[in-house]
Amino acid sequence: MRARSFPGEMIKSQDIEALLDGFEHVESVAEFRSRVALGRPLRVKLGIDPTSPDLHLGFMVVLEKLQRFAAAGHAVTLIIGDFTARIGDPSGKNTMRPQLSADEIDANMRTYREQAGKVLDLERVTIRYNSEWLGKLGLSDLIGLLSKTTVAQMLERNDFDQRYSSGTPISLHEFLYPVAQAYDSIAVEADMELGGTDQLFNLLLGRHYQREFGQTPQICATVPLLVGLDGVKKMSKSIGNYVGIAESAESQFGKLMSIADDLMPVYARLAAFRSRGEADTLAESLRSDAANPMQLKKELALDIVARYHGRDAAQRAREHFEATVQRREAPAEMPELRHAPARLSALIVAAGFAASKREAERLLTGSGVKLDGIVIAEPHAAWNGESAVLSVGSRKFVRLVNLS
Repeated sequence: MRARSFPGEMIKSQDIEALLDGFEHVESVAEFRSRVALGRPLRVKLGIDPTSPDLHLGFMVVLEKLQRFAAAGHAVTLIIGDFTARIGDPSGKNTMRPQLSADEIDANMRTYREQAGKVLDLERVTIRYNSEWLGKLGLSDLIGLLSKTTVAQMLERNDFDQRYSSGTPISLHEFLYPVAQAYDSIAVEADMELGGTDQLFNLLLGRHYQREFGQTPQICATVPLLVGLDGVKKMSKSIGNYVGIAESAESQFGKLMSIADDLMPVYARLAAFRSRGEADTLAESLRSDAANPMQLKKELALDIVARYHGRDAAQRAREHFEATVQRREAPAEMPELRHAPARLSALIVAAGFAASKREAERLLTGSGVKLDGIVIAEPHAAWNGESAVLSVGSRKFVRLVNLS
């Protein structure tokens, strides 16, 4: 998909400030100003690897920044790392990331374009796949690339350094990841690359490689990492502290209502894309008790969900939350599970509320399961076949209907 052409006019200084707003590190601001002053569109690059079937809110932080550059008329390229995904990005990992099969990568790629389009105007963006150039490199090419980087440089990365110091194995193929990402910058002749703060080493290595290949080194701009629902680690599907873009409006809203109050300004800034001033005002309201935190959180969740499902669906999700969680009502509409009489643990798995019988039994013993509003805490309890509402937690409901 080809990007639209640059309108041709010089970007004003206030527009420069708007483009840089929200980045945690820019290497360097002076270079960015001088590059813009040349009067041509910058070639702005962002790479994402299809390592899971779905994107989450953490990805949207940098995609929103990329959209700013697209809207300003710059030549924006979204690189989907179908080749680098085979290596596995070690950034921020204290163990080796598992390598994906070609089938897994292909399946994941099919969802990325649609989900990225929730934030990106894809008509303004060129989408490339790095197998276009990385897949053509031969062994002699690879040796030439690796000769331009030392082991000492690689061990400057915090994750590699920590693993090396602790004796945790580092496979040689993991060193290829930052080299491959750096080569992406050469392939598209990037003027600027965006990424999360955990990607800074990779972005800076791109500058190094561009110099080696006679190109002007790219500007590196990183955004903060969105903290997950647990309030501790960055949002990650593997950890389970995420809000997926493809999730239902009700699921997104319910998850967002679980964040701690002190995380609201962070989510306002990074997930709702509010201005710094608006996020600061929200933080001040929370400190001064000038507003109801529950009301503020509902408004924040509504804004975020509306971006991915529309305002009407977000409002319905809010009403669903208020009815099922705050007033503890069963929703008026819910899916049916037609099943023969069986243990509740089996029904919980059949409904998709647990991945295994053991997990379902833990939910039962934890008093998280109700049948027609009555808590069932016996792990071997059974359903007698009479129509009933099975609920797990405050947001998962299914109506049990006897097959016979």
